[in-house]
Amino acid sequence: MQAYLPEELANGISRGDLVALSKSITLIESAKKDYRAIGESILSLCKTQNRDAVRIGVTGVPGVGKSTFIETFGLHLIEKGHKVAVLAIDPSSKKSGGSILGDKTRMHSLSVHPMAFIRPSAAGITLGGVAARTKEIILLCEAAGYDRIIIETVGVGQSETAVKEMCDVFLLLMLSGAGDDLQGIKRGIMEMSDILVITKADGDNITKAKLAAAQYKQALHLMPAHEADWVVPVLTCSATEGIGINQVSNHLDSFIRNAKIKGWFIENRKQQNKTCLDQAILNYLSLQVSAKTMNSDYLKQVEEGELLPHEFIKQFLL
Repeated sequence: MQAYLPEELANGISRGDLVALSKSITLIESAKKDYRAIGESILSLCKTQNRDAVRIGVTGVPGVGKSTFIETFGLHLIEKGHKVAVLAIDPSSKKSGGSILGDKTRMHSLSVHPMAFIRPSAAGITLGGVAARTKEIILLCEAAGYDRIIIETVGVGQSETAVKEMCDVFLLLMLSGAGDDLQGIKRGIMEMSDILVITKADGDNITKAKLAAAQYKQALHLMPAHEADWVVPVLTCSATEGIGINQVSNHLDSFIRNAKIKGWFIENRKQQNKTCLDQAILNYLSLQVSAKTMNSDYLKQVEEGELLPHEFIKQFLL
């Protein structure tokens, strides 16, 4: 195994060294226990949080233009003086486990910008639109000086709950004219959104986008009040034309400012840390149980249908 010195890589991250950051992320994501342990050591050395960093979740159905929006939005944030990291989560095949990981090719201008860092990751078997180690990668990017972390989810519908539990502001991108009006109004995902954006509002689609925005505004009135005492705005934009991007940015800044004033920003981060601990405990227990039961006679009985899962737990674990 190649020798990786955690202190050396951690120091490189603090200097903004992209090679050190990339290597550390690879170690954190590794399926090899020894590599992952090194990655976790690096993470411990980098755990001082960047209080100025803002974590931005971006989701939407396939075809809504997430990558195009993120590239334009990311370049806009850089113009405002920010350093931007994009964590793009790609869906994985259940058959082969492979992923395309093509987001860097779809964000060419942003990917080559010296103030940006784009890291595609495979979702694997993790549900909720993110990868298993996304939270850890966020912390490494913040340690490298990135103060705007954009998490682009898989984008598979209403299951994008995990990303909400690791971001400060949640942007929901929606299409106009993508089905009947009620089909577009997804209550679960809409209740989690902090800013709702109708994309591709250009050319012949401008009127449809404005109509969709009006419909979503009405729908939001039926939702519970926002935790941060915030009225969720419904905006329209065209990433290809650069129209409405500044408006989205201004509302994002307003949301963060309001969340900090109300005390919700810090409370949300605390709750997210608790959720992360709960998940880490579950992952650890799952690995321990799996290792112990791999060759168990009880497991063979479960496979043959002779023993039900709850019977297995009572006999083997309790």
